[in-house]
Amino acid sequence: MTYKETLDWMFQQLPMYQQKGTSAYKDKLDNILSFSEVLENPHNQFKSIHVAGTNGKGSSSHMLASILQEAGYKVGLYTSPHLKDFRERIKINGKSIGKKYVKDFVKKHKTFFEWNKLSFFEMTVGMAFRYFADEKVDIAVVEVGLGGRLDSTNIITPEASLITNIGLDHTQVLGNTLEKIALEKAGIIKRGIPIVISEKQQETEGIFKLISGQKRSKIVFAEELSLKEYKTDLLGNYQKKNCSGVVALIKELKGFSVKEEHIRSGLKKCVVNTGILGRWQVLGNNPTIICDTAHNREGLDLILKQIANHKASKVHFVLGFVNDKDLEDILCLFPTDAVYYFVQPNVARGLDVMELKDRAFRFGLTGEAYKSVKMGLKNAKNSAKRDDFIYVGGSTFVVAEVV
Repeated sequence: MTYKETLDWMFQQLPMYQQKGTSAYKDKLDNILSFSEVLENPHNQFKSIHVAGTNGKGSSSHMLASILQEAGYKVGLYTSPHLKDFRERIKINGKSIGKKYVKDFVKKHKTFFEWNKLSFFEMTVGMAFRYFADEKVDIAVVEVGLGGRLDSTNIITPEASLITNIGLDHTQVLGNTLEKIALEKAGIIKRGIPIVISEKQQETEGIFKLISGQKRSKIVFAEELSLKEYKTDLLGNYQKKNCSGVVALIKELKGFSVKEEHIRSGLKKCVVNTGILGRWQVLGNNPTIICDTAHNREGLDLILKQIANHKASKVHFVLGFVNDKDLEDILCLFPTDAVYYFVQPNVARGLDVMELKDRAFRFGLTGEAYKSVKMGLKNAKNSAKRDDFIYVGGSTFVVAEVV
């Protein structure tokens, strides 16, 4: 198969959470453990950092990778989902895995995938770990896909772990309270391995202390530390909390020589070093056009507060969601004096645009519906004046169509 044919097969034949939702979620680690045996347990052949959380885990993972790159290390980075190309998920020092490696890997193990009915995520985790081992990375930053305890990445024994924060997302799988979700995320805490918590929350603090105590693991709440203020090229006010967690973890990382200058340069050159997309990313000026992958209540609340401080004459929202979101909990956050362009992301889980328009109307949000994200953005650009502000988001898949 060609690379394109390989990707087509991967997306069409394998269950994929981003496309199918909770039906693709595997609630046990049997498959990834079996696959790892076939791959000769590559996750035991390199050092790693494990990153979980509801919001900010992707940004934090990229920051960590950038800092370690600045310190001169060969750094693997595994994140999800991708925005434009599958290969964004697996990188070494900012360079994506080669098309040939992806093609050859799938060809070699295709029979195993089909026979054992591996999920899309299980397969990609195995691919990433084998690639990092083959390339002999000094360390890999591994982002959890969903939850933590039963996530396929949770077979690693990292040098240190990071949990950014806890919010109400993926409640169908992880639980409908912050405490239940925290318990799932805390599943990445390993015996004797330090755990850093970026954001201290009253509802979840006790759970993290309990689990870390049981595992005899040092726990650090980044907010309690007297850390310097750092600047990053990842825009968005919410990155301040991510920076704190990242710096706190670096200080807990043993066996690696990371100096203050590496931290500062790594944070300032995160986009350049890692190629991260979709975090308060500027798409245009006059009018200002911003996109961001925030897609749950906590993430969007931070985004909307930053937009409110922008001092724009008029705000335009190009907005779309997937169909398993609790819209009542999200739409109530949005301002009623803005202009809306409701769109439907081009994925199987994309929420029907007319349903979105109707449900938004109940919260006083008015606008027109468009069949595609690009059409919605085009109309927003045509309507907006030079000193207006256009925001594109609501879903990772909406952002993927405009970056």
